[in-house]
Amino acid sequence: MCASALLVCVDVVHCSSQPQKKLINSVDSCVDEAVCGLVRANGGLSLLKGHRVVLRSDLENLRGKVALLSGGGSGHEPAHGGYVGAGMLSAAVAGGVFASPPPASILAAILSLYNAGASGVLLIVKNYTGDRLNFGLAAEQARNHGVAVDMVIVAEDCAFDRPSKAGRRGLCGTVLIHKLAGALAQEGCSLDQIVSKVTEVLKGIGTLGVSLSPCSVPGCLPSFVLPPGDMELGLGKGSERERKGRWVVKTMLDHMTNPDSQSHLPLKSGALIKNRGVEVARVMSGSFMTSLEMTGVSLTLMKANQETLRLFDAKTSAPAWPNLSSVCVTGRSYITDPPATSTRPQEDTYTEGPLSPVMRQVLQMICSTLLDKQEELNSLDRAAGDGDCGNTHAQAAKVIQEWLQDHVIPGCPGQLLSVLARLVQEKMGGSSGALYSLFLTAAAGHVTETQSNAAAWASAVHAGTQAMRRYGGADPGDRTMVRDLLCHFHSTFHALQNSEYTKTTLGAEETRNLTAKAGRASYIAAERITLPDPGAVAVAAILRAVVEVLEAQK
Repeated sequence: MCASALLVCVDVVHCSSQPQKKLINSVDSCVDEAVCGLVRANGGLSLLKGHRVVLRSDLENLRGKVALLSGGGSGHEPAHGGYVGAGMLSAAVAGGVFASPPPASILAAILSLYNAGASGVLLIVKNYTGDRLNFGLAAEQARNHGVAVDMVIVAEDCAFDRPSKAGRRGLCGTVLIHKLAGALAQEGCSLDQIVSKVTEVLKGIGTLGVSLSPCSVPGCLPSFVLPPGDMELGLGKGSERERKGRWVVKTMLDHMTNPDSQSHLPLKSGALIKNRGVEVARVMSGSFMTSLEMTGVSLTLMKANQETLRLFDAKTSAPAWPNLSSVCVTGRSYITDPPATSTRPQEDTYTEGPLSPVMRQVLQMICSTLLDKQEELNSLDRAAGDGDCGNTHAQAAKVIQEWLQDHVIPGCPGQLLSVLARLVQEKMGGSSGALYSLFLTAAAGHVTETQSNAAAWASAVHAGTQAMRRYGGADPGDRTMVRDLLCHFHSTFHALQNSEYTKTTLGAEETRNLTAKAGRASYIAAERITLPDPGAVAVAAILRAVVEVLEAQK
């Protein structure tokens, strides 16, 4: 057993390209519609009429148990409404965007839980002035109604070395308190017992965030500005130049565990967690408490013992809580060995033959041609694809060039085609890699060292083309690689002459006038596609290289 166990929560926040754009109906109604949408999408939730309060739909199951209530400003979804459910929160109150909820709604939520038969209500509140005031006022009012109410303040932010009088903020660690307190309440613990246990746990929780971009409240400008390439380490800590992820994580951990900081989380010094004598018991990675469209990540660490882990692993019906493994992360074997037998050909057993020199020349010419056309193919692909057609073909060319340096060319053409099929399958990637590998694999069985005349190659090309059509779903005329050359080429393969290549080139050029019916381009409006298909151009270039080498042999 390591010196201590740790639970790690990585809260990932994503960003849109333009912070001012929001997919909402109106600024005034966006919060109400978001809350209503959450409830209507989840059968275990209900909405308290007249308030932005999300309740468990089975309030009758709270009878005799402690109810949990949390909340805060909207814009941090899935917090807090997503954590309402058996084993977590009983209710959540939403304020306006980044604004504390009003006391009247908080009180209405407390009374709803109390009237359902709850023995008491625990308020889990993040350490912000507005939240403390409004939840505190509602708590006092609820006590006047005879409700047993207590409040736990979550303040686990590790950003500031010397926190102000306002104290440390409550961040994503709040979600962990929801879970632990919810499990305790589900088991029937008393209000005092729950408060005592989570208060102790809070001493071992720390959070630090990094933002790569600002966010903007609906109808407003971005909340702050970051120069290009900068990131903000903890709100108010100042910006740093953006670096590799490993450096960012190390910087966050070093700051969070710096003993000179009053906000630090005590852990042993060292590089990363596994080198600090700490056992990582659980890991959560996802979006748990966001800030609208702000890009960034927060890291939450929680010291854990077996009791803490038991509560953490307890079941909950809250819709936003992930389905996590209960296996300890540290020390777990996570690599599975492949099967003992391999389907890879024994390339070191190949022997050269009469055709080996010319096949080497063909491959060298193909690779050189594809590398020369890399940017041209990328440019064509940007019009109707991902803009990487040239890159994927260049990657295949480089892999083949590397293979040529260390291997002999087998005398059997079919064996060479099998090798090329494996190389493009493993290294080329994308749909192109799969299509080329299909073609080469199907063609390989039709040409041998003793049977490699024009008829055999025509049969091989036909078999490869049919395999691409069978599994790729494309036919001639669909503006894909099938139409893009191969159907043109195999029909008159017998005469490998420049006139045949001219037909192939025309076939590629004609794709500019076809409507895409398969492949990536089929998702693009036809009027936006005015250039030849990049896959067609690539195959035309490959066949041209083949013809040039063979012509030179005459």
